[in-house]
Amino acid sequence: MKYLLICLIGLLVLSVQPLAMGQQATNPIIFADVPDLAIIRVGETYYMSSTTMHLSPGLPIMKSTDLVNWKLVSYAYDTLATVDALKLTNGQSTYGRGSWASSLRFHNGTYYATTFAQPTGRTHVYSTKNIEKGPWKAVSFKPSLHDHSLFFDDDGRVYMVYGAGKLRIVELTADVSGVKPGTERVLIENASAPSGTGRGLPAEGSQLFKVNGKYYLFNITWPQGGMRTAVIHRADSLTGPWEGRIGLQDLGVAQGGLIDTPDGRWFAYLFRDFGGVGRMPYLVPVTWKDGWPVLGVDGKVPQTLDLPASNGLIPGIVASDEFIRKKGDPALPLVWQWNHNPDNALWSVTERKGFLRLKTGRADTSFVTARNTLTQRTIGPESVGSTRLDVTKLNDGDFAGLGLLQKQYGLVGVKQVNGTRAIVMVSAASGKAVEVQRVPLSASVVYLKAECDFRDRNDTARFFYSLDGKSWLAIGEPIKMPYTIPHFMGYRFGLFTYATQTPGGYTDFDYFRIEPPAR
Repeated sequence: MKYLLICLIGLLVLSVQPLAMGQQATNPIIFADVPDLAIIRVGETYYMSSTTMHLSPGLPIMKSTDLVNWKLVSYAYDTLATVDALKLTNGQSTYGRGSWASSLRFHNGTYYATTFAQPTGRTHVYSTKNIEKGPWKAVSFKPSLHDHSLFFDDDGRVYMVYGAGKLRIVELTADVSGVKPGTERVLIENASAPSGTGRGLPAEGSQLFKVNGKYYLFNITWPQGGMRTAVIHRADSLTGPWEGRIGLQDLGVAQGGLIDTPDGRWFAYLFRDFGGVGRMPYLVPVTWKDGWPVLGVDGKVPQTLDLPASNGLIPGIVASDEFIRKKGDPALPLVWQWNHNPDNALWSVTERKGFLRLKTGRADTSFVTARNTLTQRTIGPESVGSTRLDVTKLNDGDFAGLGLLQKQYGLVGVKQVNGTRAIVMVSAASGKAVEVQRVPLSASVVYLKAECDFRDRNDTARFFYSLDGKSWLAIGEPIKMPYTIPHFMGYRFGLFTYATQTPGGYTDFDYFRIEPPAR
């Protein structure tokens, strides 16, 4: 019966997928949180890495053959490190930190994905011969090089450019396992200068390229009173002199770099902050004039691109999951990430066939302090996430359900108090968690749903519950979904179970389904 339902739901999801608009791609190419992107091309295949900060696994690798339709294929690491902040233990967390802007390179048959992390104070280097299947070799070294760009020069020497405002360069060992002592120097004294201000946020997000013998360095800066701006510097030698100019100043689309196509076209890949959904990737056509890359169409970001149309983000970036696993299947598809390093003893997709079981192992005080929240991106312009859960084995004080994870989160779930259950909607819109509505629950199975609206930066969400999966009732109040720096990430759907009193209870989630709204 469950298999039949899966097939029917699959047909429904396909039926509500947005149809391709003409034969062209549209910006943003991904209406979801994929910030700090780095893209390489190997033959006719593109690979992209991105920032996922506190989430685990991390440093995602996505694949495309057309620069528009992307699919998750790997992560460079399962866990970045085991310090308290990454594990949500001893009162510490790393929301908004973890691994930041990655660099992605292919050199002499080896793929390199690098990042840096404040919780570890280190620069992390991951390498593999097979970017889609691994295995990945991990090394790290001090210090943590901020927003670095890994660069292999034609003479075989290896560098990282890093910093903010005053950009520096350092040479690495040939195996990219550490810094060569005494090689650090200033590359550009004030990389923000082309944007015309010494104030605001300084130039950072370095990405270094070499095209036709010249070096090109891309950065993002944010002049005070202005918008996020792409700045480009060029030089004939790494030792300079460097000259800079504004590369793009439109819609706040900035930070990224250059990519070419097999047929010789060039694009800049950049991202744009877009409220609660996060930071979205854009592609901008590039022409060359007098040795400079010229971004955009008459200096503007085009809405359409001479590239294939998008087929949608389902199932390449986000996907439904019935939690049915055949022999050889991974325990969790790549679309899933834990809110921090998980406690692997407290979850299972095998203890009850066709269900995700989340167990409690300690007492927590809130949704954001609890471990083992399983998350996926929300997507725009609108998206709906739903689940069915069996709460038979909750203990008193347990809380389980479906949330939208960010600092000012919202959620709907089932609480058990003195042997009595209730469906509860909680909003942290004020900065403090407030129980908005409580509905008594006598059943042991309940359906929950969250609807997100990111159209025109509406950034609102509503929550619903059902006892039969057919008739849905709104609960609580709509929440606003602002993008907050403490979490530094777009809102994510999250399945959660945590105890506030006695550990040992658990919840069985029958499925998670994500789809556009059926309008």
